[in-house]
Amino acid sequence: MEPSNKTQISQFLLLGLSTEAELQPLIFGLFLSMYLITVFGNLLIILVVSSDSHLHTPMYFFLSNLSFVDICVTSTTIPKMLWNIQTQHKGITYEGCITQMYFYILFAELDDILLTVMAYDRYVAICHPLHYTVIMSPRLCVLLVLISWVLIALYSLLHSLMMLQLSFWNKTQISEFLLLGLSEEPALQSLIFGLFLFMYLITVIGNLLIILVLCSDPHLHTSMYFFLSNLSFVDISFTSSIIPKMLWNIQTQSKVITYEGCIIQVYFYLLFAALDDFLLTMMAYDRFMAICHPLRYTVIMNPRLCALLVLGSWIVSALFPLLHSLMVLRLSFFSDLEIHHFFCEITWLIRLACSDPFLNNMAVYFGSGILGGAPLAGILYSYSKIVSSICGISSAQGKYKAFSTCASHLSVAALFYCSALGVYLSFTATYRSHTSAIASVMYTVVTPMLNPFVYSLRNKDIKRALKRFFGMEMFVKGLFALGLKNCP
Repeated sequence: MEPSNKTQISQFLLLGLSTEAELQPLIFGLFLSMYLITVFGNLLIILVVSSDSHLHTPMYFFLSNLSFVDICVTSTTIPKMLWNIQTQHKGITYEGCITQMYFYILFAELDDILLTVMAYDRYVAICHPLHYTVIMSPRLCVLLVLISWVLIALYSLLHSLMMLQLSFWNKTQISEFLLLGLSEEPALQSLIFGLFLFMYLITVIGNLLIILVLCSDPHLHTSMYFFLSNLSFVDISFTSSIIPKMLWNIQTQSKVITYEGCIIQVYFYLLFAALDDFLLTMMAYDRFMAICHPLRYTVIMNPRLCALLVLGSWIVSALFPLLHSLMVLRLSFFSDLEIHHFFCEITWLIRLACSDPFLNNMAVYFGSGILGGAPLAGILYSYSKIVSSICGISSAQGKYKAFSTCASHLSVAALFYCSALGVYLSFTATYRSHTSAIASVMYTVVTPMLNPFVYSLRNKDIKRALKRFFGMEMFVKGLFALGLKNCP
């Protein structure tokens, strides 16, 4: 192996407010007192608002969130500053600097948005007092806060990832990786291109059709189909983060992906894979409530809970890939930058590193347990209860009807997790072969492509909705053709 082509930045130097040694105790005491007052003052507000039922109003709900964000925004900067003064050390690691920048932007921008939302709350209270309780409902307040978290988390991520394209004085930046794809045989490239283009188009069109049908049919505006429409959107995004780049490389006869592009692909691949896990778990929980607790189903699985579950999943799924993406920055690489895969798979990036990958491997195992193992355990638990409940049904017709409501989801979940498990086993068994890449095709391309077919073929509600949808389309086309025919 040749030497690394990436000299890792070990640290930056934070010079602080003053380099005068005699001023350091004064600065330390002043900022420590301000930090403690900030933390205890805002914690007191949160505790008071939470404990007093008279303050459970939109204004104080936003205020408690603002207090939490204020604690976080100071905690991203002041403790490190105090530590540097106390230890007489000005250094901050490269990874620590990127992480601090991400969370500083995140909480600073959340501060701005929350102040805007509080201004809107006062506007509605003063200008529309009779409609205030209807407009500023608890559901709207929670959605405003959660949407703010999602948007600002992505905005902060954009800034953090764009730091990757900057070169520093002592850092020779990696310009690119090479994606070797599924095969290096020139004769097979046309076949692979046509096959994957066909599967990608089927995936996009099929899942878009599911989304359109579910949105257009009011009979399908239920929690189960709300989760299904989100799953279809995630499946489109999941394959779109991988396949277009692969097709472009085959078409241009290039195997190159830039360093920044590789990190971005890692992030979005992990994001949508995690969302797939969470959505399949939510759908399993939804079926568990529908079969095991049918009388309370509509009360428990209300629109507010469904929206909160999806938005919460977006937040959690956005943070874990961020951790992996930022931890890749600490890795140094040899000049051999060939990835034996058709996309930037994070375990392959870790194997290419010449620096110690222990922390990255621990992050992968921990993330796999949280984002893979925990959802799978939730699905298995839900279906164990469902099977137990179905076995308690006396009539064969009742058992069939109960099972048919979850057969589609069970098929999709089994296909996704079995293929993902196959990839994991093949990857641990091989080092430099295309086995894991070929196995990855199952859950990155084939599973998202088959999901619309599984739900449309095994679900009577969607079959009827598809007939109504295409019947409406034919009716509109007939009216349009008749209008053209009667035009002078």
